[in-house]
Amino acid sequence: MKHITFYLDFVSPFAYLAFEQLPQALQGLSYTVHYQPVLLGALLRHHGQLGPAEIAAKRTWTYRQVLWLAQQGATPLDLPAAHPFNPLPLLRLAMACDANGQPNRWVCESVLRHVWIGGADALDAQRLDALTRSLAPTRAPEHDSVKAQLRAAGEQAIAAGVFGVPAFVVDDQLFWGLDSLPMLRAYLLGDAWFSGPAWSQAQALPTALAARPD
Repeated sequence: MKHITFYLDFVSPFAYLAFEQLPQALQGLSYTVHYQPVLLGALLRHHGQLGPAEIAAKRTWTYRQVLWLAQQGATPLDLPAAHPFNPLPLLRLAMACDANGQPNRWVCESVLRHVWIGGADALDAQRLDALTRSLAPTRAPEHDSVKAQLRAAGEQAIAAGVFGVPAFVVDDQLFWGLDSLPMLRAYLLGDAWFSGPAWSQAQALPTALAARPD
């Protein structure tokens, strides 16, 4: 049985779609999933990237694309009242629901649907309070141990090569993005392509761009 670490941030619509589609994408396979919330902004800063919503034209396209993908996959999705937003309260809430900072699928589903179904404000105080009462975390989301676990999860993700979400790590191999689900399935099925030269060739390909001067 393969073990998958699924890195996600609740602010990402692609993480939401991947979460909803994962069971169907991997139907019939033997695997376990560890759902690991991480702060997407920290990953982007580490790698020197802007988020899709920080580029005006890309922001508009992203929302159009995820709405289209959702209806194509018959996945309920409503854009929240405002986006992007600071996901830290939601990340910490999910982490606080497990002593080891590893929320189960129900917790992640509850938080993701809180954001991506209904079109409401993800950080509305009354809604957050209701979500917290529903999840009944075992620790206060603002507890230092929760914050430390979230930071450690981000460091673990970076060490694993994660640069965005959704990301799936299995056997120390990284699969990124909603559109990587068919590729992930093929890997879990033992597709011979993954033991051929192409996988390693991609990493070894040299660049023809000169390094930027400091």
